[in-house]
Amino acid sequence: MREAFHEQLDAIFDDLTAICGSVETAVRLATEALLTGDPTTAEAVISADVEIDRARERVEDSAFLLLSLQQPVASDLRTVVAALRMVSDLERMGDLSVHVAKIARLRVPNVAVPAEIRPTVERMAQVAEDMVMRVGKIIADRNVEDALALVHVDEEMDTLRRDSFASLLSNDWSHGVEAAVDVALLGRYYERIADHAVSVANRVVFVVTGEHPRSVDAPA
Repeated sequence: MREAFHEQLDAIFDDLTAICGSVETAVRLATEALLTGDPTTAEAVISADVEIDRARERVEDSAFLLLSLQQPVASDLRTVVAALRMVSDLERMGDLSVHVAKIARLRVPNVAVPAEIRPTVERMAQVAEDMVMRVGKIIADRNVEDALALVHVDEEMDTLRRDSFASLLSNDWSHGVEAAVDVALLGRYYERIADHAVSVANRVVFVVTGEHPRSVDAPA
């Protein structure tokens, strides 16, 4: 009975890893749409989000079934509850990718990101995608060291967000309010993707060690 229970737990973590892969694709394609002004790619990201939502529902159903049919001990209960919270974070990361794609679609046939701030936005997108990729491995391997190291990657994202705001507030900004709002929102979306990635990594630490790292909860 316990062996079957742990096999089902492992299957849930396999599903989380797969969802993370879908989120990584969403981040990459949303950024591509943003930087190229391609409405087809933007629509693909928006349409594909329903699959991430359905995958989240399957994980939740599996987790609740385990809780109702089994009597998990403390460590197993910790794992199931953490999985439920992780899948919520992952779904939110997918939603944030959709927000990026919607900004791209809104500005077609133009590109939403002015040329002078494009390198900063590109780097934010690269960091976000890299963090999602790392989280997929962290979930699959349950590697505590890699999970704890992710916070240092997030520090670069925080720096990039500050840089983007400095550009918006500069007297040299000549692209108007609409572009400024777009860039401010994009910075928030990429930063939140990174925050949720750290949250997922911290939950993996909790599953493995039973201890809470600092800043477990990501902002909404």
